[in-house]
Amino acid sequence: MEIQQLEILCKQLYEATDSVLRSNAEKTLVQFVSSQDALPKCQMLLDRADSSYAQLLAATTLTKLIQGLNLEQRIDIRSYVLNYLATRLNLQHFVVQALVTLLAKITKYGWFDAYKNELIFQNLLEDVKTFLQGSVEHCTVGVQILSQLVLDMNSIVELDANLTFSKNRKIASSFRDQQLYDIFLLSCSLLVTARDNSKTLNFMDESQQAYVNLISHVLRLTKNCLSFDFIGSSTDESSDDMNSVQIPTSWRPAFLDPNTLKLFFDLYQILPNGLASYSLSCLVQMTSVRRSLFSNSERTKFLTHLVEGVKNILVNLHGLSDPDNYHEFCRLLARLKSNYQLGELIAVPCYPEAIALIAKFTVQSLQMWQFAPNSVHYLLTLWQRMVASVPYVKSVDPHLLGTYTPEVTKAYIESRLDAVPVIVRDNIDDPLDDLCMVQQQLEQLSVIERCEYEKTCALLVQHFDQKAREYENLLQNVNSNPMDVSIHELQLTWLVYIIGSAIVGRLTVNSNDDHDTMDAELVIRVGKTNGE
Repeated sequence: MEIQQLEILCKQLYEATDSVLRSNAEKTLVQFVSSQDALPKCQMLLDRADSSYAQLLAATTLTKLIQGLNLEQRIDIRSYVLNYLATRLNLQHFVVQALVTLLAKITKYGWFDAYKNELIFQNLLEDVKTFLQGSVEHCTVGVQILSQLVLDMNSIVELDANLTFSKNRKIASSFRDQQLYDIFLLSCSLLVTARDNSKTLNFMDESQQAYVNLISHVLRLTKNCLSFDFIGSSTDESSDDMNSVQIPTSWRPAFLDPNTLKLFFDLYQILPNGLASYSLSCLVQMTSVRRSLFSNSERTKFLTHLVEGVKNILVNLHGLSDPDNYHEFCRLLARLKSNYQLGELIAVPCYPEAIALIAKFTVQSLQMWQFAPNSVHYLLTLWQRMVASVPYVKSVDPHLLGTYTPEVTKAYIESRLDAVPVIVRDNIDDPLDDLCMVQQQLEQLSVIERCEYEKTCALLVQHFDQKAREYENLLQNVNSNPMDVSIHELQLTWLVYIIGSAIVGRLTVNSNDDHDTMDAELVIRVGKTNGE
């Protein structure tokens, strides 16, 4: 198959609107991948560089061919791709990504392969350093290579039947022990430079977008390093709420240095929306570092810097109107409690101010009932765990939860009641239709409600009696607006759900005779309404 024909087929595959033409091109290109002369023709396609789609085909085809190539062929491809990326800086981003992926996979596949007594594939970090010393564009490509390498090393997806799970872990462990920390330090040093140069950088200036793009890739690289599966647990990130990050002991110097945390809090304040959330993502991972990495005094210092950084963000709510920033910040708050004990948080000097600001932020978030329910989950998780920890606190300093938890409970209850008229009148999505989300929130609320339970019970009784009385009057009035009836029915439904969660909470929180009497008051009201 001629090179020119391959270029035409690539154009048809990616640009043709005719589905038959696209399908025929795909079938022909599949045959090309398995052909005997695929390897030299891939290099010819890259050399011609007339079509970005042809370059993409060449890169993805070479990636598929890796496992069938001998050592010298893989070394040649490695050298060729490094040189290609270094000398061609006007490539489309998807071509760069395909070539970077090829380079990362060929490095992983040949990690333990020796050529002339040298583990040549383990030299990639040194090769990339030449990119980092070049132009902004060169540096960006170098960072992309490292970022993809970290991702691939962290992946358990097998390249072929010869790269078993145990081989994957052996390669990943070797990479972790030999190079990952150096890559993390390298990314942090690049971020320090970015922070220090920020005063002369206009993030909205089109002429400086290449530098902004570089910062974006460095932040991704840093997050990939911190998200590495250090002990091979292969944890699903969707269940990451409780997990600690198993940072190796050799990384201790970076985490004992207060400037490391400060760097990411500084970057959050400096970077525009779209980038700042990556800084918070890194802070989420750092907050989750395993407790045993520190001595008690070191952990106290680390936590103090964390809480101070969180407090400073909450003082002026900088950047939190952005959904991505908001979500990552809520995750950060939840991690503070999942990884640290309430007694440790209370010992932080700025705890009283911080807990007041967190409570205010939570109340404001709950009042915006249409906004980011997935993020609110993390806020409720924080308060649930704080309240659940109260019986185990031995500190003489006040935890102040009795002051602020009722505000959170009140905000949740009243925001759900206030939302109902808007939902009914504007015919918008009803949160009650998502019972999984409602159940999850109420399970969290069930613990929160039991703190200062007298206030919770009084509030529920007040709202329930008022809504039940109004509902009864509406039913007795033949001229009642059906919409008003629907509104009160939904409001009473919410109250029944919330009362149910409050009573369920007695199973997880220490109760007493007074609390039992309050529970009975609530049960009687719900039972009476159902009876009517």
